[in-house]
Amino acid sequence: MATQRAQDTVQTTHFRSDRISTINGRFFFTTREGTLEGPYFSRDEAERGIPRYIDRMMQSLAILDSRNAEDEFRP
Repeated sequence: MATQRAQDTVQTTHFRSDRISTINGRFFFTTREGTLEGPYFSRDEAERGIPRYIDRMMQSLAILDSRNAEDEFRP
């Protein structure tokens, strides 16, 4: 079961594809936003990097949200 992002307002069908690719012997993963993350030295390392990337993005969004909330209360 796929998780829908909050900004994805329209239901669509998503096809799972391999997010890991190799370039010049190094491993990378692609994100939904279209970025290429890496390089990693092994496929396993790249796969472990995906949840870490997601955690970083979630933390970034939380920081931005808290800053925006602070700005709303400033005179």
